Amino acid sequence: MKNLINFFKRFLMLELFQGLSVTGKYFFARHITVEYPDEKTPQGSRFRGLHAQRRYPNGEERCIACKLCEAVCPALAIKIEVAEREDGSRRTTQYDIDLTKCIFCGFCEESCPVDAIVETRIFEYHGENRGDLYYTKDRLLAVGDANEAQIAQDRAADAKYR
Repeated sequence: MKNLINFFKRFLMLELFQGLSVTGKYFFARHITVEYPDEKTPQGSRFRGLHAQRRYPNGEERCIACKLCEAVCPALAIKIEVAEREDGSRRTTQYDIDLTKCIFCGFCEESCPVDAIVETRIFEYHGENRGDLYYTKDRLLAVGDANEAQIAQDRAADAKYR
């Protein structure tokens, strides 16, 4: 009797139709896949993307050369050189971040006492050469200047959690 049942299962291809029924069920269901270039998923205000350096409203850079971000970076991706100004304040002469080493942990952003270095929501960047992902002080300030409105909005939304 068992052989007869197995024969009819194989003859009628029952397993094939069971598999096709599962395929048909999901074929007509609502799709949850994001079609990336056309659709984008929402990002939180704490998203950690491309680094940027900020300026004060008067145009002066915020970094006070405390070197906390360099000290706290687990990947050793940040390099800072400092010079003292005529008025006695310290400012950076060199502030470099190697994004090929960076693990985007956000420690540099958290350790900064003046919010000089932040991580923006920008995640669509690339480099064709290794040097393209080596961000100098000028490039970081340019990213910060271009995205200051979004950065300030994210900082304001995050202020109640700090």
